[in-house]
Amino acid sequence: MNEDVRLTAWVRGRVQGVGFRWFTRENALEIGGITGFALNLDDGRVQVVAEGPRENCHRLLEWLRSADTPGRVDGVTEIWGTPRGGYTSFAIR
Repeated sequence: MNEDVRLTAWVRGRVQGVGFRWFTRENALEIGGITGFALNLDDGRVQVVAEGPRENCHRLLEWLRSADTPGRVDGVTEIWGTPRGGYTSFAIR
């Protein structure tokens, strides 16, 4: 069973000012079935919240950790939870 989950990930490295949020959104849309957002944080990290099927969220997380991202990812911390809903698409905030 591929139940819906909520992934919250904090991406650290050189991830602001390099199109990171835009590419994250593009990947979420390409994977499909994912709603949520990507947000620049004041400390230089990008927060990604993704809700959808577990497999799809895992694919997005794998991309966040891959060498295919813009900039430079030094690490990703994630937590998993229950979807809260309220998102109609995947947004850049």
